Amino acid sequence: MERHFLDELDQLKKQLLMMSAHVERNIGDAIQAFIRRDYQLAEQVRNRDPEIDLAEIRIDEHCMSMLALYQPVARDLRFITTALKIVKDLERIGDHAADIAKQALAAMADLPIQGVPDLSAMTGSAQQILKKALDAFVKADVKLAWQAIQYDDEVDRLHEKNLNALIALMIKDPPSVSQAIHLIYVNKYLERIGDHSSNIAEMVIFMVEGKDIRHLEKIKRLSKR
Repeated sequence: MERHFLDELDQLKKQLLMMSAHVERNIGDAIQAFIRRDYQLAEQVRNRDPEIDLAEIRIDEHCMSMLALYQPVARDLRFITTALKIVKDLERIGDHAADIAKQALAAMADLPIQGVPDLSAMTGSAQQILKKALDAFVKADVKLAWQAIQYDDEVDRLHEKNLNALIALMIKDPPSVSQAIHLIYVNKYLERIGDHSSNIAEMVIFMVEGKDIRHLEKIKRLSKR
């Protein structure tokens, strides 16, 4: 039974990594569809989103089956329950990639505006958080998890910078408002992708150390009052 359980754990890791790879691909393709005004690529992202939803259901069922069949304890139990939570964040990240694709489709009729922020750096940072967070989960590596969380600060910084630039642009050039609003949505979706990826990293720390850091920053702020 022990051998079967270990095989099931390996299979669970592979399922999560495969789902993560699909999510990462959709993020990159959605951004490229928006930048290049690529209707076909945007539609591909939207059409692939149900595959991510299905992967969530299958992983969820796999986790529940393992809990019922093997009744794991201690570290193995934390691993499976963490996987149950991680898969939900992955599904939400996939939804945000589809949201970006929808914005790409909605922006097709508008000409690109000049002086807008480059979303490539923000996209790269968001994808790095996700990659590091999932690597941290598979390797049970707290150091990698903390690195992922630190990347989220950069995504937040870029989000604020981009938002301020877009607001200034709309004030300066009213005809750009329609296109700028699409960019504001995309900017927000990328920020949310970073947040969900950071959530995954935080759950890895709990899995390995049994330490819940999800409310750490809020506690620090309140303690200074």
